[in-house]
Amino acid sequence: MDNVSVTSLLTLLGLNCTVEQKVTLFSLTLLCYLIIWILNIVLIVTIIVDKSLHEPMYIFLCNLCINGLYGTSGFYPKFLMDLLSPSHVISYAGCLLQSFVIYSSTGCDLSILAVMAYDRYVAICRPLVYHSVMTKQRVSLLVFFSWLLPLYCMFMNTITISQSKLCGSHIHKLYCSNWLIGKIACSATTANSAVVYFNIAFYASHSYFIAWSYMYLIRMCLKPQTNRSKFMQTCVPHLLSLFTYSCAVFLELMYMRFGPRDVSQNLQNFMAIQFLIFPPILNPLIYGLKLTKIRNRILGVIHDRGKDQKCVDKAAQKR
Repeated sequence: MDNVSVTSLLTLLGLNCTVEQKVTLFSLTLLCYLIIWILNIVLIVTIIVDKSLHEPMYIFLCNLCINGLYGTSGFYPKFLMDLLSPSHVISYAGCLLQSFVIYSSTGCDLSILAVMAYDRYVAICRPLVYHSVMTKQRVSLLVFFSWLLPLYCMFMNTITISQSKLCGSHIHKLYCSNWLIGKIACSATTANSAVVYFNIAFYASHSYFIAWSYMYLIRMCLKPQTNRSKFMQTCVPHLLSLFTYSCAVFLELMYMRFGPRDVSQNLQNFMAIQFLIFPPILNPLIYGLKLTKIRNRILGVIHDRGKDQKCVDKAAQKR
């Protein structure tokens, strides 16, 4: 306890590269962040503008894309600044905030995917009562709680970890996480341990519910009288999105806790950020390409703008 001090600045140790490498990495990171914003904004705006897409499945998808922008905002701006700066420091409060944004977004992702699994279960397994079950009020409540509960869980985790006294100031990662803040704390508090176990149980129940929903969906689709095209059209994108999310988050969590430290720093960094790259990019691509109504709407807008541009060019030529 003699080493305890009031720590106001923490140092992120994950970034060790030359100036030339930083320039290249900055360009690639900025390009990746712009792609994430463009893809997700296109899907969000398409769903908001087109009233025919104001259905539960598309509303949940819109929130999934919004959450993708929310989560990546906790990492990319700070990382881009670090690439331009010789020192990679962050305030203790900023570290807690960054961890809160990134990991609450991860929790919101799973909650929204669970709600989407429930929506597909009702649509395919109980189609006659779908509209009476998925009313506007119920959809609003599902969206509200899919945001509120993960934010609350992460908030409680952040509050309890912030009460710990720190015996170090080095975070061995490109960004902050409560797990690593806990590792440099002098001792773990009982409250924080309890919150961590509660959060694990809470998200495990999400996984169980998703598995339960798709067990019934697959069983229903094996019946000959079932409309399998509906399952292929709407459930396959959800399964792909769920698979991408699960693999990315599982690899990051397992490597953060149990991964060897004798591998290269570049591989460690990639394992740490891949869940902030692939799901935010792949989700809008998967749904935008697979869901017919969204794909047709986006292609229709592009086609109409192409026609308008041709008309403008013809008018200019006549003049």
